[in-house]
Amino acid sequence: MNDLTEIQLRPAHTGDAVSLAKFIDTAGEGIPSWLWAQLAHPDQSPLDIGVARAKRPSGGFSYKNAVLAERRGRIAGMVLSYPITEAPKDDPNALPLPIAPFVVLEALSVGTWFVNALAVCPTARGRGVGTALMGEVEHLAQRNGFSRLSIQVYEQNRGALRLYQRLGFSVAARSPVLLHPCQPYYTGDVLMLEKSLSQTDGLAA
Repeated sequence: MNDLTEIQLRPAHTGDAVSLAKFIDTAGEGIPSWLWAQLAHPDQSPLDIGVARAKRPSGGFSYKNAVLAERRGRIAGMVLSYPITEAPKDDPNALPLPIAPFVVLEALSVGTWFVNALAVCPTARGRGVGTALMGEVEHLAQRNGFSRLSIQVYEQNRGALRLYQRLGFSVAARSPVLLHPCQPYYTGDVLMLEKSLSQTDGLAA
């Protein structure tokens, strides 16, 4: 049975960088660590690169954009979100194939509060952690003057897709998968989902 009273939400800090890197790699289906491996020096691991990036005070993947959920005194999940105010300047044709579809869709997300990543520890799934984190995202969006949320997901990730649809998201756009080096998502689409927020959404989450 879910007990939301067991879940406490808090902003992330630099000391959470290891957890943040692991969570974003889980949310990204292994693509983040694949990218980090290409940036790592011989004396570094992919995780080292992810941790350094999480500690940055700016950029999309920064601890300042992350909220952590704790359950029974342990970190149980993370959500990373921020506003998209302008289209990415990257040329999708010049990007690594695994991330090109996401950049194409991000350009369509201008004007939304963007959920970059949501991840929950396997032992905490089904306990309301993801729902609580997404409720906090709605609070953040509205406090910052945004009335729409957006998020991206592989269409084959049925569990995540069901969660987002249950929370009121619907498919707004899609872009074909070009390559996935870590999971068997070689076909299908990356979906961009959107949700419009009313004045009361998020206030009772």
